[in-house]
Amino acid sequence: MVTETDELSRALDEAATVWPEMANHRAQLLLRLVDLGIEHFAADLARKEEDRQATVRGLAGSMTGTWPAGWKKELREEWPA
Repeated sequence: MVTETDELSRALDEAATVWPEMANHRAQLLLRLVDLGIEHFAADLARKEEDRQATVRGLAGSMTGTWPAGWKKELREEWPA
């Protein structure tokens, strides 16, 4: 059960102007809005993941030569066994 608050009522009224064929079917309008919200959310997550992967690809190999050869062995020798 969903309570039709003032905010939800306004959203459904606006949705009815976009989909006038559903104007008298508020439950269908609500489902349409939920579907659009899910699509938007999924697209936003996919875009963020693509951006993250692009950043990682852009950084790949950019640290070559940062540490001198044998640095790991030298680091280990500094610590007691």
